[in-house]
Amino acid sequence: MLVINMPSHKIILLFFFINFLYSATTTQAQPTYTNSSCSAATFTANSSFQSNLTSLLSTLASNNTAKIDFFNTTIRGGNNTLYGLFMCRGDVTLQLCHQCVVDATTNIRSLCNVSKEAVIWYEECMVRYSDRYIFSTVNTKPNRCGANSNNVANNQTGFINVLSTTMNKAADEAAKPDLGRKKFATEEASLQFQTMYCLVQCTPDLSPQGCRTCLRDAIRDLFICTNNRSIGGRVLYPSCNLRYELFTFYNSSGRPASPPPPSLFPATNSSQGKARTIMIVVVSVGGAVILFSLVFFLFRSLIRKRLRTELRQKYFGDESNTLEPLQFNLATIEAATNKFSQENCLGQGGFGQVHKGILSNGQEIAVKRLSKGSGQGAEEFKNEVLLIARLQHRNLVTLIGFCIEEQEKILIYEYVPNESLDYFLFGTQKNRRLTWEERYEIIRGVAGGILYLHEYSRLKIIHRDLKPSNILLDNEMNAKISDFGLARMVAINENEGNTRRIVGTYGYMPPEYAMFGLYSEKTDVFSFGVIILEIISGKKNVSCHDDSQYADSLLSYTWNQWSNEELLEMLDSNLKEMESYDEVSRCIQIGLLCVQKHPDARPSMATIVSYLSNESIELPHPQQPAMFLRPRRGLTSASKEYSSINDMSISDFFPR
Repeated sequence: MLVINMPSHKIILLFFFINFLYSATTTQAQPTYTNSSCSAATFTANSSFQSNLTSLLSTLASNNTAKIDFFNTTIRGGNNTLYGLFMCRGDVTLQLCHQCVVDATTNIRSLCNVSKEAVIWYEECMVRYSDRYIFSTVNTKPNRCGANSNNVANNQTGFINVLSTTMNKAADEAAKPDLGRKKFATEEASLQFQTMYCLVQCTPDLSPQGCRTCLRDAIRDLFICTNNRSIGGRVLYPSCNLRYELFTFYNSSGRPASPPPPSLFPATNSSQGKARTIMIVVVSVGGAVILFSLVFFLFRSLIRKRLRTELRQKYFGDESNTLEPLQFNLATIEAATNKFSQENCLGQGGFGQVHKGILSNGQEIAVKRLSKGSGQGAEEFKNEVLLIARLQHRNLVTLIGFCIEEQEKILIYEYVPNESLDYFLFGTQKNRRLTWEERYEIIRGVAGGILYLHEYSRLKIIHRDLKPSNILLDNEMNAKISDFGLARMVAINENEGNTRRIVGTYGYMPPEYAMFGLYSEKTDVFSFGVIILEIISGKKNVSCHDDSQYADSLLSYTWNQWSNEELLEMLDSNLKEMESYDEVSRCIQIGLLCVQKHPDARPSMATIVSYLSNESIELPHPQQPAMFLRPRRGLTSASKEYSSINDMSISDFFPR
């Protein structure tokens, strides 16, 4: 039995003094370096690997990650691809967390300056990078362990039993499969006149089973390292860590206070009785305050959850329950975007602004926040969510969730870093020359996405606003179709529909839709054909500065070059010196087949995909493309209906 020979009233004073010192020091705490490991595999100085490592460490320590305690990221570069992450201890403040990450990324650069893989541990955080994939996997090496030089004086067996029980209890708590929670836990156990403090933590990207496996191995190594008799010890793994001491080494202010065992306060004299009374009063008052706070925050959380549920039911009716996992609260979105700060703004349209954000789990997102003056109504917002939530394809942008709270209507998408195709063809990224291989893969990717919408999704969907600005490009330059605000769902056995509200973008509308409001799958085929010709030529279909009613469009220009067998004249200057001329010529022919005047003459998307996949298929000869009719300058409010401003969905739903 561990015994401290000290009067109980002095224990009470010591308890408050230690807590006072802890509070005083933690308010101005600085990160404390613990240990590190650098791999023997090295890279060459001033190489691409070093450049990627500099970019990786800068990303980990940037202001964009200052509001989160776990983050992982990838810097891609073929054989020089790097994976990195940081994790802060679950009880430290975000300010101290960020300072620790900044210090760690600086220190790891000097300690492991040419290592291809390294990990550095601080008391408050851990930073790690590697040239191999390290996310969501249990890594127990390299590892470090340490033991307190003081040993248990007596009752060693009892001490070990308490330590084993407490550590495993904390490990079970940390590995609970609760979505979104930190894999972090602390536990305390009473020894006579003393308390044992235990802390365990896993990286949040581990599965519950992976976390428990990692901590099981760490507990095993802990007993080996401490030789079953040290009064303190720790084990550091890349994927998890644990520690125990006979003093408070973590911030336990957020934990409910537990009254000490009665044996700590034997009432043998009046002074001890008074001390016990004081302690009981203090603990009771503290417990009451904590209980009241917990009840208050729980009650407020329940009210907010109920309000969110009511709003969801109001907007989505019978679909409400299926959409619950996609609903975010406004506080989460504000934290991810730094309260919609301008430095995180990616762009602005008629609908409002789009901001980049980072969720607490490190996931990057694009947040589309509808402005109150955008004209977007409840039905449009409802249709947008219900539509995109049903779509899953590698060439469609992914909807992560939505938020309806405090008159806000917000859509949350996956973040696609390379902006949209029009930036590379006509805009600020034009200096970044697209190779033919990249352009061809973009054409194939867009075709695959449209085919999914027309044939393979649960709803038959006509996009109606396909254009380069609605095609996003990810890190690998893969195409992702976005902005389904103007999409229209039709029944699976329907081939066409009509509308009085003609929406879309001139230059990409077929004549039957622009003039009569008739739309079908061939509407998207026409738009796709225009996109093909723009990708190949690097030119827009119609000049925005043409004052004539009938513009000499890219379609008529391409037709003339095709008829005169002078296709080289229309190619983007970056494509004129290459070996894939036959492939380019075939794509031009496919583009002309798509923009023919009569819808029935245009091929289906299934046929187009087969043309792109099999060069042995002989293509039919295209007919003359449709004439493009520009809107008159006199149009005012009506013209706003015609121009695409990324409106929300105006869809009607029919099940497939």
